[in-house]
Amino acid sequence: MKTAKIIYWTTTGIIFLFEGVMPALTSHTDLAVEGIRHLGYPDYFRVMLTVFKVAGSLVLILSFMKGNIKEWAYAGLSITMISACVSHWAVDGFGGQTLFPLFVFAILMVSYVYYHKIAD
Repeated sequence: MKTAKIIYWTTTGIIFLFEGVMPALTSHTDLAVEGIRHLGYPDYFRVMLTVFKVAGSLVLILSFMKGNIKEWAYAGLSITMISACVSHWAVDGFGGQTLFPLFVFAILMVSYVYYHKIAD
């Protein structure tokens, strides 16, 4: 059980950093604004995406959040990662920016599996 908790909190912490902290600190930069524009999305989508990513990652990191709300956070972040992969692939072709969201998605799935191992 101790190993499961370590794996859960490590992977969840990584997700919180990538999907909560980084977007909150960098979504207003010129690089982020141009990145969203490059993919063909309007600027309001960048703001909305940032709010939902931060909210979802907070739900994952807060231990008193349980049940359906945590499941929805995992689902929303999963959709975000898969959509990022598809968007980058459609606009830029297959490359590093296409694979990186899948790498983060894999970490998210490990967090999800271990959430259920420690919650049961």
